[in-house]
Amino acid sequence: MAKEKMTAAQAVVRALELEGVDYIFGIPGGTILPIYDAMFSSKKLKHVLVRHEQVGAHAAEGYAHATGKVGVCFGTSGPGATNLVTGIADAYMDSVPLVAITANVATSLIGTDGFQEADITGITMPITKHNWLVTHPEDVPRVLKEAFYVARTGRPGPVLVDIPKDVLNMNVDFEYPDEVHIPGYLHEPKEKPRLGDAAQLIRSSTRPIIYLGGGVRTSNGFPEVFEFCELVGAPVVTTVHGKGAFPETHDHCLGMFGMHGARYANYAVQNADLIIALGARFDDRVTGKLSTFAPEAKVVHLDVDPAEISKLVTATVPLVGDLKVLLPQLGAEVKRIFQEKGRPDLAPWWKKVNDWRAKYPLRFKQEGEKYILPQTAVDRIWRKCEGRAIVTTGVGEHQMWAAQFWKVSAPRQFITSGGLGTMGFCLPAAIGIQCARPDALVVGIDGDGSFQMTLQDLATAVDLKLPIKIFILNNLFLGMVRQWQELFYDGRFSETPLSDLPDLVKLAEAYHCLGLRARTLEELDGVIDQALAHRDGPCIVDIRVKRQEKVFPMVPAGAPLHDMIGGD
Repeated sequence: MAKEKMTAAQAVVRALELEGVDYIFGIPGGTILPIYDAMFSSKKLKHVLVRHEQVGAHAAEGYAHATGKVGVCFGTSGPGATNLVTGIADAYMDSVPLVAITANVATSLIGTDGFQEADITGITMPITKHNWLVTHPEDVPRVLKEAFYVARTGRPGPVLVDIPKDVLNMNVDFEYPDEVHIPGYLHEPKEKPRLGDAAQLIRSSTRPIIYLGGGVRTSNGFPEVFEFCELVGAPVVTTVHGKGAFPETHDHCLGMFGMHGARYANYAVQNADLIIALGARFDDRVTGKLSTFAPEAKVVHLDVDPAEISKLVTATVPLVGDLKVLLPQLGAEVKRIFQEKGRPDLAPWWKKVNDWRAKYPLRFKQEGEKYILPQTAVDRIWRKCEGRAIVTTGVGEHQMWAAQFWKVSAPRQFITSGGLGTMGFCLPAAIGIQCARPDALVVGIDGDGSFQMTLQDLATAVDLKLPIKIFILNNLFLGMVRQWQELFYDGRFSETPLSDLPDLVKLAEAYHCLGLRARTLEELDGVIDQALAHRDGPCIVDIRVKRQEKVFPMVPAGAPLHDMIGGD
């Protein structure tokens, strides 16, 4: 590519265009103005003006979740950059490919406590795969090429590029590199995978479980996972990010396990003699007390990140590599050994699993209740969406009810904040998802506490005429915290009741959204139908649910996975 003279700010814009970026989420400010000025004439980039930088980061996450592409967000120096931190940390925990571009004060002011100065590269070092402070304009093209490469390769994650304002105004002979050379960044496995050993374990197992995590999503390995699960014929459990990695409507799928997973799923994991973990990291929300987790199980652990192998649960056979590439190779070995030695008899195991499933189903009883149960609301919305919707959530009780009762049958249809557990994620993510998938039905399940973290960006959704539907399960509590207070703090509801403010219908109307409310079961179906039929911009639905309802089953913190409260 011939060199072209331009400012470093123009080089940023050109690099984004060459990377195939279509949406950027951000807010202009003093130091980042050169980039915004350069972007003004771009015909390829669409910028979404959010009302808070945290929303920009979460919207970029939603975009990345929904597409598998790298999400991009902007922040100006100081508070603009630090407002991105929560979204960057969320992306780091959930392996979301994200490029955050910030501008800093002029190089002469760095380290002087200048106006709106913050050491954003220092602040984000623990929560990014890598970050760069660019002090020479000629480095801009190379750094941005590296940033996108690092964000999307290996285990995906966020990166940050910080460029001082004076550097943005300097000239550069622009030439975008074709390849990336980062000697210290190695993401290819060094050792040959022990596929034969893993296949032998699978052949010898009579009580296997397949455990699917968010790595299935990041690898785009959905067809490979489906073929492997069908071949092995074992029960399948998922994490909250694994939802949709294998159809939850399939008879082999036991759904989500862990702290709020079904009893039958947890019992199956605890009684397994082999766990085949694919793109998962054995976090505390699924293992319970580590020393008591699946005591009789050997472990085949396949993950792209070698740091996750045996970090918490020791792998009998570690398999490091890209799931999309490595899993078909494992499947071929399993098929070969099945043909040579026969398939293991899983019928007794399936009988036990199905007995648990029949005895301990996820259930709720709306009959005889004066108030709408939140489980009823989720179930009704799911049924009326007929499996078409991409659903996103905030964080709290509503998130777990959605994870339990929203059955996902296709990839990238359940998008939430998992590792960091970020309240306020729902609305921003819905904005990013709808931008990425303009023809999709995008539904948010949120709580009244979580929604109020980022509700100001209804203005963004209205400006863009996005037909997102946000259903708020309103119990006038910080519900999950209240649940813990009731169960473990003798009912001392310290600072968890919420006042009935704002009026969510009037709030919606103030933002020129459609606002609806259901207080009774008789009103619920009509309100859902009206919301789903609305296509002229966002719709906010205030569903008044039973205030004291709790999420069951629940594994108390530090308890074994089989030691559950409720759900029996």
